Amino acid sequence: VDMYQFHSLSDRDFDNDALWTMLDKQKHAGKICHLGISIGANTNIHQTEKATDYGADVIQVVYNRLDRKPEAEVFPSCERQNLGVLARVPLASGFLSGKYRKGVLFPDNDHRSRGNDAVEERARMLDEVKRIREDEVPEGVPMSEWALAWCLRHPAVHSVIPGCKTPEQVEANARAAELLEN
Repeated sequence: VDMYQFHSLSDRDFDNDALWTMLDKQKHAGKICHLGISIGANTNIHQTEKATDYGADVIQVVYNRLDRKPEAEVFPSCERQNLGVLARVPLASGFLSGKYRKGVLFPDNDHRSRGNDAVEERARMLDEVKRIREDEVPEGVPMSEWALAWCLRHPAVHSVIPGCKTPEQVEANARAAELLEN
């Protein structure tokens, strides 16, 4: 296994010496190359600070232009520990793809429609997306490509984990790297 990740569990589950001892043994046996920690909350400094104590090489965290919380504590900790950072949800669940406008409705089974404040939160996010598109995204650059490149420009971020449903989206996601050359 190239990378085995502890994924978004509680601090209680994380602080399980037996788990990390077993994973370390698998790493030393050559069955796991790298250990990672996918922190559930963007501000989970507990798991971030203990990452290298448990032999982790990588942190996965939600990070995008609409959610920059990891910049405050998580990224500086990762940089101090020389941890790789994988930015997940770099398109903010599609909001930074540029395809949604104010008034969009999502089906009841879509996580973007849930919560008491879902309508107000969606409206706020879409107002911010509109402002970003107008003020930050260079003309002629697709917003989704810009959003991925924006994440990758942070010195702590080593890779992004965008979703894709079509071959065209895979190609567009890959083109984001070209924006880093500019």
